[in-house]
Amino acid sequence: MLASMSDPRPNRRVRNHAKGQSTIPQLPRQRVRNPYPPMELLSANQVEAIHDASMRILEEFGVEVMSPRALALFEAAGAEVDHATQNVRLDRGLVAEKIATAPSRYRLTPRNAENAVPLGSDAINFTLVAGPPNVHDMERGRRAGNIADYRDFIRLAQHFNAITMIGNQVCAPVELPANNRHLDTYFANLTLSDKSFHVSAIGRGRALDGIEMMAISRGLTLDQLRDDPGVTTIISVNSPRRFDGEMAEGLMTMAEHGQSVAVTPFTLMGAMSPVTLAGALAQQNAEALFGVVLTQLVRPGAPVMYGAFTSNVDMRSGAPAFGTPENTKANVASGQLARRYELPYRTTPGSASNAPDAQGAWETMMALWGAILGHGNLIYHAAGWQEGGLTASFEKFIIDVEMIQHMMEFLKPIEVNEGELALDALGRVPTGGHFFGDEHTLARYATAFYQPMLSNWQNYEAWQEAGSLDATARATRVWKKALEEYEEPVMEADRLEALEAYVARRKEQIGSGEP
Repeated sequence: MLASMSDPRPNRRVRNHAKGQSTIPQLPRQRVRNPYPPMELLSANQVEAIHDASMRILEEFGVEVMSPRALALFEAAGAEVDHATQNVRLDRGLVAEKIATAPSRYRLTPRNAENAVPLGSDAINFTLVAGPPNVHDMERGRRAGNIADYRDFIRLAQHFNAITMIGNQVCAPVELPANNRHLDTYFANLTLSDKSFHVSAIGRGRALDGIEMMAISRGLTLDQLRDDPGVTTIISVNSPRRFDGEMAEGLMTMAEHGQSVAVTPFTLMGAMSPVTLAGALAQQNAEALFGVVLTQLVRPGAPVMYGAFTSNVDMRSGAPAFGTPENTKANVASGQLARRYELPYRTTPGSASNAPDAQGAWETMMALWGAILGHGNLIYHAAGWQEGGLTASFEKFIIDVEMIQHMMEFLKPIEVNEGELALDALGRVPTGGHFFGDEHTLARYATAFYQPMLSNWQNYEAWQEAGSLDATARATRVWKKALEEYEEPVMEADRLEALEAYVARRKEQIGSGEP
């Protein structure tokens, strides 16, 4: 194996092969679906008012696109393009025409097809946090991102069934060269996990590397992968109304190769968007639809998601805030807009807390409820987000997985049938009696209720005798135990060799100045 990708830690797959199932209680791997009607905060008239405002933004104000190739595509499609200012204005008829070619649902298939990611309709998926430059845990403190911690986060994402896929660089491994470290992170994603992942789309080269490496891991050609996508990316709009050149190139590369794109404006109310929720939603809608149109100009039918990341700032300091009532309402309302255009919906639960504490939990849960009630299909940054996205936290990862599992159980419909109504048991238990020993309880007690992996239900004396550990301290024990129990998924030897060769070749090319 390449020296840059070697890991000095023991091979956990071999070491733990005989351990059997995890001792950490967790829900089994499953396809999570939302069987309930979506919440609607906006009336039908309000949705149309926001739509109309966003069309006026595209028609009257336009969007700056810093990519000659993208400008040419828009111009060829009939858009009004000012090459001097790189401003593009879209007619609402063109927008409607192109959005109509985008699929309402699709799936991503990683090297293990059992971990396929359905997107659209009532499917829900949860991802690992992505993008922080820092890492934190309660024992070692806050530190710069590094490849060892990166690999441990990927192991945790693989170990916990509630995490459906991996985001883009859970932490930046800053000790590696910035121009090629994406190859090391892709390699870790594909070898330490068999789940789908988000590729970096900052330019064509990084996007194409992720696409090609996923194809190698699945034993497919690029043409075969084009019709059976395996990876996605997030295209962040530089709000207000700017697509930078590298992001535009990444978007076009992904669409050209049939891979998924989530176009996501970063609309912080009061900073990068109007201070009002209606104004921010109109801007978000215009920017998101603009990116959706570009994917369809590249390749009609290219898989694309409506992305939303609208929150607010602290008006006293200008600092971003997450998990606020406004953020939660935006998560719900954005789902209504995504459904209006029949597009899969990406959203995020976040927190501004600097520690894995009560604030971090309540802010994340607040936004998570908005994502669930808004029928988010891809709930991005779902586990490990801390410090407004600047830190990936091991303890917060565990706290978030617990919250995700609570949601998964909540989404299971209530059964009402003869056995569940328990009339026989009600008839057997006398007035003032109890149900502990009744046969109805005994037949169901082991699986009757959700078993938490982090909550502690001991009485005070028992909790005190066990060490008086709060939830954060217990989370430290859980992530360390999970790493002990982790088992590396086996990859075919020829595909592993092909991946190693690809990484070595691309590092040499990048080092010689090739993109």
